[in-house]
Amino acid sequence: MTELHLWLRHEDRTTERRTPVVPSDARRLVEAGVTLTVESSEQRIFPAEEYEAVGARVVPAGSWVSAPPDAVILGLKELPDRPGELVHRHIFFGHAYKRQPGAAALLRRFAAGGGALLDLEYLVDEGGRRLAAFGYWAGYLGAALAVLQQRGRLAAPLTPTSKEELDEVLRPAAGDAEFTALVIGALGRSGRGARAAFAAAGTEPTGWDLAETRDLDRRALLAHDVMVNAVLATSPVPPFLREADLDAPDRRLRTLCDVTCDVGSPLNVLPVYDRTTDWAEPARRLRKEPPLDLIAIDNLPSLLPRESSTDFSAALLPHLLDFTTASGPWRRCLDTFDRACRELGTG
Repeated sequence: MTELHLWLRHEDRTTERRTPVVPSDARRLVEAGVTLTVESSEQRIFPAEEYEAVGARVVPAGSWVSAPPDAVILGLKELPDRPGELVHRHIFFGHAYKRQPGAAALLRRFAAGGGALLDLEYLVDEGGRRLAAFGYWAGYLGAALAVLQQRGRLAAPLTPTSKEELDEVLRPAAGDAEFTALVIGALGRSGRGARAAFAAAGTEPTGWDLAETRDLDRRALLAHDVMVNAVLATSPVPPFLREADLDAPDRRLRTLCDVTCDVGSPLNVLPVYDRTTDWAEPARRLRKEPPLDLIAIDNLPSLLPRESSTDFSAALLPHLLDFTTASGPWRRCLDTFDRACRELGTG
């Protein structure tokens, strides 16, 4: 590994409690010779003092904008709108390659400053499999919230918790009506998490994956009480649900959770809503009669910040210890960025 200066930034989004590197893994980075700078953050699940104790330098939140040019800025969610020119290499989930809202503007900011986006969604092995992901916990939380909504026990605003506390709330109580559930994308990371949450809630869901979605039976889909979508499409596919399906007279579906939240993208498999939900309003009614409620929160794992951060950090650590954009997975990230810029006409 060439000499690396890694700069862990504060997350601008107020509900983002996670971190891509936990203190125990920060220690391993420092011991390996990485220069680690950590921005202070009141909302991060791990306080800055824990990073300082393992050899990181702590600096004020937002100071990455004046970091040395060779520093690699590490985060998770979206950047603030300023500065307009991004001069550093940034590692985070950019959501910039599938024509999502704001994608072109973000790429232009990198082009203007000469920086680069190393998108964590595209940190993949030679076979295209993601190397670090929050998918399991996104699926777990998505299904958990869907269960609570279906049982009439989803309270707002949402607040971060632990898995032990969440599982206690998920256990069926006297008087809870039985319901049927469907997980689409059941064999992937998110799907496995969703199935585990349904099991904790005492429900055995139906699981669909590629075989079932190739020849989609929408009538069978609508015959379930709860559906969790855990499919993130990478190429165009027929939508799983259309507006007309929501008005089908025999629709039994009452609670719909979209874990992937690909709203605004041409690849969205659930083009039946135009904006996500959030911690303040986790569920939104799409139809009044019969009722249909939507849950579409794009940072679900932040509701279990300690567990999800610990798992993600463990998966990311080996690739930070072996950081290089000359070859391997980080090179593939950079190639994806360069290709997107060329397609946009900025590269």
